[in-house]
Amino acid sequence: QVQLMESGGGLVQPGGSLRLSCAASGFTLDYYGITWFRQAPGKQREAVSQISSSGTTTYYADSVKGRFTISRDNAKNTVYLQMNSLKPDDTADYYCARRRGTGSASVSRWWNPTEYAYWGQGTQVTVSS
Repeated sequence: QVQLMESGGGLVQPGGSLRLSCAASGFTLDYYGITWFRQAPGKQREAVSQISSSGTTTYYADSVKGRFTISRDNAKNTVYLQMNSLKPDDTADYYCARRRGTGSASVSRWWNPTEYAYWGQGTQVTVSS
């Protein structure tokens, strides 16, 4: 069955970096876009970044542009989120998600959690001194 597993979270100081991984299994990653979301305590889940199936199209939330980079290695069935210049406001549980069908969500829909049928369990990121 479709499974997504996040890893790489942890405690980091402001200004530090982390790289999150989303390992996919049960399907061929090549045909699917993947989106990272995050959810801070008491807040709604928000989209962070999407990468298309080919890796040629990426979207970012304004709050992370210039600091986060999404990438993928289809040979390893893994999508990455490199997070630099981390801020306390980046503290959240981070999730990767996949739509039910192939391809990726459009620019007007990628941010909407209802677009996604499959979710990982999440990895916690804490940015604190």
